[in-house]
Amino acid sequence: MSDGQPSHQAPATARTRVGRPLLSLALASMMDEVHAHSGAVYLLAPQEPVLEMAVMAGLPRAFAAPWERVGLSAPIPVADALRERRLVWVGGEEEMARLYPRISVVLPYPFSLAALPVATESTAYGAVFVTWPGSHPPELSDRERTHLSAACDRLAARLARALEESVPLLPEPDLLAAPVVTGAAGTLGTVESARMVARLPYGLCSLDLHGRISFANAAAAELIGAPVSQLLGTQLWASVPWLNDPVYEDRYRAALFSQQTTSFVALRPPGDWLSFRLYPSTSGLTVRITRARAVTEMNRAHRPTAGDTPSRLVTISQVLSLAGALTEAVSVQDVVQLVADEIAPAVGSQALVVLGSRAGRLHVLGHQGYPDARVVERFDGLPLLERTPGTQALTTGVPAFYENEQELQRLYPARQATPDGFAAWAYLPLIASGRPVGTLVLAYAEPHPFAADERAVLTSLGGLIAQALERAVLYDAKHHVAHGLQAALLPHSLPLLPGIDAAARYLPATQGMDIGGDFYDLVPAQGQAAAVIGDVQGHNVTAAGLMGQIRTAVRAYTTVGQPPGEVMRSTNRLLIDLGADLFASCLYLRLDPEHGRAVMARAGHPPPLLRRPDGRVRVLDLAGGPLLGIDGSATYQTTEVDLAPGSVLVLYTDGLIESPGTDIEDALADLGRVLAQAGDLPLDELADLLVESCATPRGRIDDVAVLLLRARG
Repeated sequence: MSDGQPSHQAPATARTRVGRPLLSLALASMMDEVHAHSGAVYLLAPQEPVLEMAVMAGLPRAFAAPWERVGLSAPIPVADALRERRLVWVGGEEEMARLYPRISVVLPYPFSLAALPVATESTAYGAVFVTWPGSHPPELSDRERTHLSAACDRLAARLARALEESVPLLPEPDLLAAPVVTGAAGTLGTVESARMVARLPYGLCSLDLHGRISFANAAAAELIGAPVSQLLGTQLWASVPWLNDPVYEDRYRAALFSQQTTSFVALRPPGDWLSFRLYPSTSGLTVRITRARAVTEMNRAHRPTAGDTPSRLVTISQVLSLAGALTEAVSVQDVVQLVADEIAPAVGSQALVVLGSRAGRLHVLGHQGYPDARVVERFDGLPLLERTPGTQALTTGVPAFYENEQELQRLYPARQATPDGFAAWAYLPLIASGRPVGTLVLAYAEPHPFAADERAVLTSLGGLIAQALERAVLYDAKHHVAHGLQAALLPHSLPLLPGIDAAARYLPATQGMDIGGDFYDLVPAQGQAAAVIGDVQGHNVTAAGLMGQIRTAVRAYTTVGQPPGEVMRSTNRLLIDLGADLFASCLYLRLDPEHGRAVMARAGHPPPLLRRPDGRVRVLDLAGGPLLGIDGSATYQTTEVDLAPGSVLVLYTDGLIESPGTDIEDALADLGRVLAQAGDLPLDELADLLVESCATPRGRIDDVAVLLLRARG
């Protein structure tokens, strides 16, 4: 595709088998070629900028639960690989923590990862990742890089062929080890080997990749305190109550990810400590169990206290992932989307509403999952004094759980409960800094019993969400003020001038407060026209305010008839007199379309581009002076430029061409090529094209202003 952006059309039909399990075989071959021990294939969702995991190999899919479905803009290796069309390499635990902290929080294990796009030149289909144990060298070898790239190219070609032939891709099973053998010695192969293991003085268990026990000898059963028949086919931490602790399951996950031996000790009530040592391979783990006598003696007096059963690790993983994601949420809609993407599916909820309060009334901050938006609108505007589930949770700060419609109707008549077509609800107060900042309503399609541990988890999640929501509400308010100020200081429209067509664009930086000091203007001037573009140092309200003063001053000096050089000198002196301690770059020009010329003065501003009627583009070499606000005695020379009918002048601020790691000369050359290849587009379309050409995957770090001027024929 010509614009380099992924196409979201391919997977609309891409869920089918091409004779054989295409994705599974491709992934297995790829992993075998580079000796990777796990991996997954993602496909783009139909009509959505979302990657969905299609098949995983080498590890249980539950390990990647937070990333089963990820947005194309998410800071995740597979999303980066497809979005930027490049191989993403993460060489170890420290690099993962630095580049992808959200993943590192959930999977803090030593392993390496490579992610690659699955795409042809014209169409994007998805992405792949593969992982290696922590023993892998910190750099990806040329052989591995070549094999992986070639394998992804082959997979893309096969998906393209399947799409052309309209052959759908059916769901494929994940690639894991062989199924559990339900026999005490089945996986050991011979009776004699089973007898040998039975004679060992310590316990031995064999676990598959899911952590299920496929073999246990008599010593293991005796040490654990459960018969072999009870253990087979189960997970240790699920079938043995005193091993039901996320810490122990984490050791199993660490062993599989790192392919390194791990161990832990656990207390078997009432006072015996056991040592568990896990030896991993790509097909599962062998667990050696012995008595930890030294620990037992040291802790003889210790007795565990009764308490609730710990939460499952997958829940903790999702909570950690959400906590990391919420630190990156900026706006209220970001928070709503994160809860919808990562929390609602985890707890089985089908819809959600985030409520706040304003002027004594309930206010809907965001919602997801309601087929009919009018249902949500019923929440909006309810007085807080009215007794409804939403107002009660917000005003009292007490969570409420309704397992079915009858329970809700018993406490709140139909007119108070605001029925929404769902069958169960959780109303979670979002409390930050000791006060309710909102309420999260989770709705369930079927009656849903809320166990005590689930209520505790949901309430805890409410605290995380509340902190993010408090920041987001404040940000949205500041953003609204900033946007209004920026809009007030820039021209609402450009004047219609004889002999000149004009178009302008302004884009705020995507990092920061969305306000800056870039400005532009077009001013009638005694039968001619004056144009100005500039950039005040900084991205804050002070810079924006100063920008407004400079723009007003330029208009005033133009109106009284000052020539370009004098306009620049007067503006420079004004900026120094204001004592703002800020500098500004500026480019001012007087247009005379009747005589086909323009006179320009420049103060430290990037040079404009001129596209001639024959399509040739050149960067104008203009005389100039220092930045405004530095030297009160500075003078600004002027340069006269021929402006033939059909010529286009491109004035811009440095945000259009500057980005980290980019050479300014190369950026100017790229901008010139875009302008030359654009042809005779209408100016509005040309302005959009130039702005889009400067887009970067990581967002804009500076404001962008563009002013285009075309001399009519």
